[in-house]
Amino acid sequence: MDVLSNLKYAKGSTKQRKRIGRGEGSGHGGTATKGMNGQKSRSGYNYRPWFEGGQMPLQRRVPKRGFTNIFKVAYQVVNLEVLQQLVDSKKIEDGKIDAVVLYKNGVISKAAHPYKILGSGALTAKLQVEANKFSASAKEKIESAGGTIKEINA
Repeated sequence: MDVLSNLKYAKGSTKQRKRIGRGEGSGHGGTATKGMNGQKSRSGYNYRPWFEGGQMPLQRRVPKRGFTNIFKVAYQVVNLEVLQQLVDSKKIEDGKIDAVVLYKNGVISKAAHPYKILGSGALTAKLQVEANKFSASAKEKIESAGGTIKEINA
């Protein structure tokens, strides 16, 4: 009869942990499972990432290429079809579109970063759009729908 005081693990379900470096009788004495002599068997051994055993590392063998332009401005992109969808879903009533409106509706990820309006898609609504940049086709489509544009500097 099984009672709580007689409970045991099933046979073979548990293992004893390795007690390393506790003498020959433990089965893990001598080299303490670290193999023969050498750098890795020593106390305090540590290696840095990319270390290749003294061979010239890959990141030093491969030549440096190109550069990063620190003056490049990365614009968040907004297409006209997205603006039309906002109007159709009645998220914009007064027809004014700026960074705050786009951010609140999840169109751009950061209101403080510059964004550019591109001319992909059709626009039928009359909108007043504020943006850092406009593509030529976006300007043409907004103005042909009766809207106005205003370029702002960020």
